[in-house]
Amino acid sequence: MQTVGVGIIGSGFMGLTYSEVVARHAVGCRLVAVSGGKRAEKLAADYGVAAESSVDALLARPDVQAVVLATPDLNRLELTKKAAAAGKHVLAEKPMAPRVAECDEMIAACAAAQVNLAVVKTERFRKITKKAKELIDNGTLGPLQMLRTVSAFPLPLARQLFDERQWMADPRSGGLFMGMASHNTDFLRWLTGRNAVKVFAQATTFSDVPGPPLSVMAQIVFEGNLMAQMWITAELPNPSLPSSEVRFQVFGRDAMIDLENFEYLDVGQGEKWERVYTPERFDYLKEPKSPIRLYPHIGVIQEFIDSIREQRPPRIGGADGRAAVEICEAC
Repeated sequence: MQTVGVGIIGSGFMGLTYSEVVARHAVGCRLVAVSGGKRAEKLAADYGVAAESSVDALLARPDVQAVVLATPDLNRLELTKKAAAAGKHVLAEKPMAPRVAECDEMIAACAAAQVNLAVVKTERFRKITKKAKELIDNGTLGPLQMLRTVSAFPLPLARQLFDERQWMADPRSGGLFMGMASHNTDFLRWLTGRNAVKVFAQATTFSDVPGPPLSVMAQIVFEGNLMAQMWITAELPNPSLPSSEVRFQVFGRDAMIDLENFEYLDVGQGEKWERVYTPERFDYLKEPKSPIRLYPHIGVIQEFIDSIREQRPPRIGGADGRAAVEICEAC
């Protein structure tokens, strides 16, 4: 079996994340080169690999068979087309692209070039979320009826993010909303195993932060008349809400679950609530290379690499990335 040579395009926080995963955690692959962004040279030096002066130079390397796009979403279509034309397999960060039309072009380009197109969906690889999925699939909740998801941040944090990532204010981008909501929409689809068929939503910005809307409340109808609510906001006052960074609640006929990604998984059944899982703790900003933090990212990379080595389509491909973007765009 071949060892897949991987190039990282993008040198920010997620560029660091995937460089660490490819270099030190995933099997069947090796980190070859980094390109893109002002920190590319240092990031490459930290891992003892090449720092390519341009994306084109990275894509021209014969020892690179696959690329990870850890870039702003508004660049993904162009980069995917270039990578596909160079015969490289592509893993795109979420959201796959800011628009469904761009997702369609990415899918078409990779299909024409006969290369894999995978999309980052870390929610499917966390230990806590996999436990929630298991409870749904084994019938503990009974037939599903309703879901609710909230991702809420305080406005001061949003201002800080926009200062660091000014591309989020670009109208061509999906902004902070799509960066957050593409997790939630994919997770709702994955948990239920159903597609959305209708969306009712209000989207607005209450503050002076530029770019796409920062606050969205949506009612999403899934196949089988399954009801879901989604609230995404980055405009709360401090101290924001407790346990609301990435929260999901699923209600079935017989039981319900309450999940916060980094805090707890509770099951309500009969006359009581029971805590069935508590995730390990880590400091997101101070421990970017913590194996606890990297666990779902390792799952994402490993599945991508395995799909290439096994010569099969990725399990989380362009269709899944597109479907999450479609719900966000509808909102």
